[in-house]
Amino acid sequence: MGGDHGHDHGLGGIAGTHRRPLAWVLGISTAILAAEVVGALASGSLALLADAGHMLTDVAGLSLALVAATLALRPATPERTWGYRRAEVLAAATQAGLLLAVGIFVLVEGVRRLIEPPEVESGLMAAFAVVALVGNAVSILLLSRITSGNLNTRAAFLEVVNDALGALAVLVAALLISAFGWLRADAVTSIAIGLLILPRTLRLLREAVDVLLEATPRDVDLTAVRTHILGVPHVLAVHDLHASRVSTDLPVVTAHVVVEDDCFHDGHIPPLLDELQSCLADHFDVAHSTFQFEPSSHGGHESGRHD
Repeated sequence: MGGDHGHDHGLGGIAGTHRRPLAWVLGISTAILAAEVVGALASGSLALLADAGHMLTDVAGLSLALVAATLALRPATPERTWGYRRAEVLAAATQAGLLLAVGIFVLVEGVRRLIEPPEVESGLMAAFAVVALVGNAVSILLLSRITSGNLNTRAAFLEVVNDALGALAVLVAALLISAFGWLRADAVTSIAIGLLILPRTLRLLREAVDVLLEATPRDVDLTAVRTHILGVPHVLAVHDLHASRVSTDLPVVTAHVVVEDDCFHDGHIPPLLDELQSCLADHFDVAHSTFQFEPSSHGGHESGRHD
């Protein structure tokens, strides 16, 4: 006998509110990318080109985020019972992969230019850095309203913040070159941008991979969940306890719960189901849980059972 809680997965709630800001930020990022490429070619600045490379990943990532937000609005079907909720995780993993490649390239090229610094036109470098900084500030304002609870929009916000820091660093480097003639400031800034990209990218990639591998959510303590379930009256044991995430904002828990045999005759099962689901929702913020209730005599019929 089983119990399932949370039939409405909210496919359209978050995604629907995210699409318009993502579209605006995508347009702004595309414009910044074009400006920085022109500026890098005109000024010879690697730092500006590195920031343009970062913007290229942003444009690709934001495009994926927008597509994922749109796909998430599509309803569940018999073939895809969770709809397209996992599309945002796939998009975020792709973003992380692109950012990782860019970060490595920037670090390698930055070290090369640190050894042999080329001439850089600092005036043009500063002008295009200011354009990028203003555009990123507008994007941050738009995305700051939608960053909670969704990996894809958090990834987009993170990338835009990194871009703003990168643009600021490029501006500082241009001022140093202009004031002191320190050409290596361009390479140093490029390396700094690379170091900004890599650690956050690795964290993002790890979180996306955890969802894809159905790892236990970091904020769900299965030992505590087991203890809570065993503390409910009439519950004798719990096994096959699993926790994972369909998407970053949809954790799920399933379990086989062994109860006293009399519960199947005296009407205790429905109240037990309500109590268990309320426990998970209230104590662990897991709104979607599924339980299979079993009498103690059923243990010998379980195949592939594990704790």
